Amino acid sequence: MTNKKYKGYLIDLDGTIYLGNERIPAGENFIHRLQAAGIPYLLLTNNTTKTPRVVQKRLHDKFNIDTALSSIYTASLATVDYMNDLGLEKTVYIIGEDGLKEAIYEAGYKKERENPAYVVVALDTDLTYEMLVLATLAIHNGATFIGTNPDLNLPSERGLTPGAGALIKMIEAATRVKATIIGKPEAIITEKAVSKLGFEKSDILMVGDNYLTDIRTGINNGIDSLLVTTGFTKPEEVPELPIAPTYVVSNLDEWDV
Repeated sequence: MTNKKYKGYLIDLDGTIYLGNERIPAGENFIHRLQAAGIPYLLLTNNTTKTPRVVQKRLHDKFNIDTALSSIYTASLATVDYMNDLGLEKTVYIIGEDGLKEAIYEAGYKKERENPAYVVVALDTDLTYEMLVLATLAIHNGATFIGTNPDLNLPSERGLTPGAGALIKMIEAATRVKATIIGKPEAIITEKAVSKLGFEKSDILMVGDNYLTDIRTGINNGIDSLLVTTGFTKPEEVPELPIAPTYVVSNLDEWDV
């Protein structure tokens, strides 16, 4: 298709470059074409369960993509950047998996169950009721409540499964406190990512499969957007979207970098 040329790209992963454990060949080709053209990109994911190094290895092993560690920016890294900006005491209670915990603890934060400065909530497939209790009580006691990302569902081979946003909503209901959301489509992760790319927003394209997170990242933050209908948002939904993406393709082979 004929389109504007962009100097840099923000690119979602799951549903865009791959789907769960399934390959999306057009997604792989898209990254290879950007690399061949020397166009900078940042892989921008709300997934907090894996560290950037694990993401990098998975892209290599499963999806035929070699990419620099610096090209991967997760909601975990953005959460740490935000916490550092706030500058509160470095104590935290985390509902989340290793990717999130490693990023936060490596930044010098200490686990605190009773009276932490922060409660950070993300996807945790080993979630227990006691974890919800500890998070709720800490927030009642004044902890700053951070949600890594608002994704209510995750696309998988089995269908749409509960995401971090569903857990955050549960704790918001129990505490009557709204979480500060870090991940797409919020401004926090977007501004950090734009800064890392180093271009004006008018020169950047946001690429993703999920209208509610990826495409709203562009719409809400003044960045052009490309919706690819290989994951969350289906082709039949496109005509009914409240604000249209800048571009829509059925697969990324249709996009001219």
